[in-house]
Amino acid sequence: MRTARVLGAGLLAGLVLNIGEAALHGVVFASAAESAMKALQRDVSGTGADTARLVLITFVQGLLGIVLYATVRPKWGSGIATATWVGLILWVLSGLYSAIYLSSGFPGVFSASLIWGPVAFELVLYPLAIAVGSTVYERRVALAS
Repeated sequence: MRTARVLGAGLLAGLVLNIGEAALHGVVFASAAESAMKALQRDVSGTGADTARLVLITFVQGLLGIVLYATVRPKWGSGIATATWVGLILWVLSGLYSAIYLSSGFPGVFSASLIWGPVAFELVLYPLAIAVGSTVYERRVALAS
């Protein structure tokens, strides 16, 4: 596994995840989230530091996804199927876990659609991001060979 390949492909996967998450939370679920937070009498405006933390951890997810892809690639094979499985693993560890945690740990605080809607979206987003990153990773592998 070459660090430069993993870094470039991982950052691209993180970018895809960040764009998807921005569209999801900043557009698709923005008004529902705002309404839920107002009902809880909470301020809905985050700080720049809050946004920076979210963007950073999402890039970390992309990087870890490509590290996992590069790690399992010799055993599982290269390509879209492996990238999809890795994306699904990340989805379970991140999206699905978060939804179960919110719905079970804080029952009734947020609506089911506000919890599970993003999870459904991310079921497509995570495999897509890792597939895009893996394509770049594989191109770099081919160029390096």
